[in-house]
Amino acid sequence: MDALFASGRIVDAILALVAAEALLLAWLARRRGVALPALLANLVSGAALMLALRAALTGAGWPVVAGWMLAGLLAHLTDLGFRFRAGATAHRRTPLQPGTTPQSAAFSASTLENL
Repeated sequence: MDALFASGRIVDAILALVAAEALLLAWLARRRGVALPALLANLVSGAALMLALRAALTGAGWPVVAGWMLAGLLAHLTDLGFRFRAGATAHRRTPLQPGTTPQSAAFSASTLENL
């Protein structure tokens, strides 16, 4: 195990699993109509952090580690942008209806926010 960590090969194995996950998610997204860019931005964020870890384990200089961490931050911000845009769009499509119905609770998180 020491050799796997010292050489960074453990990260390579994890990145191979992330790549397999990306392929599986791309296939599922195509079949189910899920937005693929948001999924990929999330995976790229994690992969960049794994590459920063690999660089640190193998003794790369701080600019290399910081560069991978910056790449992870940018991918994470992209992922958040997709999520906020999707959430804002979904919220606009379903405005809150006043009052209660047999299908809704008298007090829910969304009704308490409007108080």
